[in-house]
Amino acid sequence: KFGSVIVALAFLLQGKALNLPRNLGGKMQRSVLITGCSSGIGYDAAHGLAARGWRVLATCRQAKDCARLQAEGLDSFVLDYADEASIAAAVDEIKARGGRLDALFNNGAFASPGLVEDLPRDALRAIFEVNLFGYHDLTRRILPLMRAQGGGRIVNCSSVLGIVGAEWRGAYVATKFAMEGLSDVLRLEMRGTGVEVILIEPGPIGTMIRVNAQAHFERWIDWKSSARSNDYARFRARLYDTTGKKDRFELPCSAVTKALIHAVESRRPKARYYVTLPTYIAGFARRILPTRALDWLVR
Repeated sequence: KFGSVIVALAFLLQGKALNLPRNLGGKMQRSVLITGCSSGIGYDAAHGLAARGWRVLATCRQAKDCARLQAEGLDSFVLDYADEASIAAAVDEIKARGGRLDALFNNGAFASPGLVEDLPRDALRAIFEVNLFGYHDLTRRILPLMRAQGGGRIVNCSSVLGIVGAEWRGAYVATKFAMEGLSDVLRLEMRGTGVEVILIEPGPIGTMIRVNAQAHFERWIDWKSSARSNDYARFRARLYDTTGKKDRFELPCSAVTKALIHAVESRRPKARYYVTLPTYIAGFARRILPTRALDWLVR
């Protein structure tokens, strides 16, 4: 009996040290909805949390990607941030599967690169529909579920570009700055409800975002007619780079998953999680440097 107690105590202490989910202690299995799981950060997060015992609802924009994830053992269904009906249907699916959701990881997003002066209105409208309005719409529909169960975690995937701006990335930067502000206010307004609102701010992570951005660049940017058409040569060389060379300070998607695990499992999660050295530098510089000096550092 004494030996059994020691083993049980060791297991309990190990679970506490590792922040293991409640279901491993014999309680109800926790569930999380993750968007943008076809590749990159969402894909890694879905498998990472599933390995820790979470019930993962891994969503993608396309049914074929959902089928692939289902074959890998994940619960998966379609959710497209750009489509309000798709978001409503996804929430109905959650309710049909029991209605409990302990965490939401708003992750799916895209980039629409180009100089700000060359961005047409519709380009901004399209990227805001996904990177901001979609997050907001889904969050609003999930909050009643979390209120009814007494709490939950809303985790929004922002970026180092939600802290500082960078040339050629104005549309993406605008959505992330807006999301940071909206998340900050929602965090204040959720005080006392049991719902925590958390931001994860990655820097360079090894994903497909640059490759996926090519189609948006080609759709929206008439770079040959730009007043700065000559400047696009250097930018396009980077956008269409096929060498596979990593960005400076680039980390794998698992670095974001590690932050997400703490955000959804810790009793006292942080309001913000910096991921990669550039995010730490940007966050520190934003607080202490005059604007002109920060501009010089970013360039």
